[in-house]
Amino acid sequence: MNENSTSSHAGTGSSAALPDDFGREFITLTHQTLSDAAEALGDLDRRAGDGDFGTNVRVAMKGAAKNIDDDSPSTYREWVTAMYMGWLGVGGTSGPLFGMFFRDVSKAGADDSAPTLEQFAQALADGQATVQKYGEAKVGDKTMIDALDPAVGALREAGSSDPAQALAPAEDAAIKGARDTAESTAKRGRASYVGDAAKGVIDPGAAAMALVIGAARAAAAGEKDVDTSWIS
Repeated sequence: MNENSTSSHAGTGSSAALPDDFGREFITLTHQTLSDAAEALGDLDRRAGDGDFGTNVRVAMKGAAKNIDDDSPSTYREWVTAMYMGWLGVGGTSGPLFGMFFRDVSKAGADDSAPTLEQFAQALADGQATVQKYGEAKVGDKTMIDALDPAVGALREAGSSDPAQALAPAEDAAIKGARDTAESTAKRGRASYVGDAAKGVIDPGAAAMALVIGAARAAAAGEKDVDTSWIS
């Protein structure tokens, strides 16, 4: 894809529905995975940025948990809304950008049902477009876009109509995209201030986004864990 890609090419063409409990499982796994990885993500940011990303993740997950406790979500949209509202309560740059991303993801499908695979892919692409619009990041700028763009592309090009099988290459592409940021120089965000000093370090935002895609894949597959062993 080119550096300005918003992954707007042809969709999966699949009307296969994600599991009925996809919203709950996706957000529960996202919360669990990001909470468990907050220290590792913060370490990446201490090495490549201003060191606050781990704290921001913890604050967002605490906010999301409170929203879930207060609102008792029951639909896909309500579950994802709890997550995006948690992120919007975080300061700095990462909170609003992740919040706007999850807000677009929450719009997939009808109000009371889980989205189809195609609708979910489109929502991820919409979230990417929003992040690129407001964050002004391109592919290769060492941001979350470097994980999200290849994930959306892989999902839309997946040959399988089975959601878990289609999301597997998306997770793989997101992890590869995140890991590849270690070889690039940041052009956006706080990490851009340190230039080549961030070389060799995975961008924490890209790593977090890859974990989100992994949570979606695991939720579709009915699994309870997301691989975080690649983060270092």
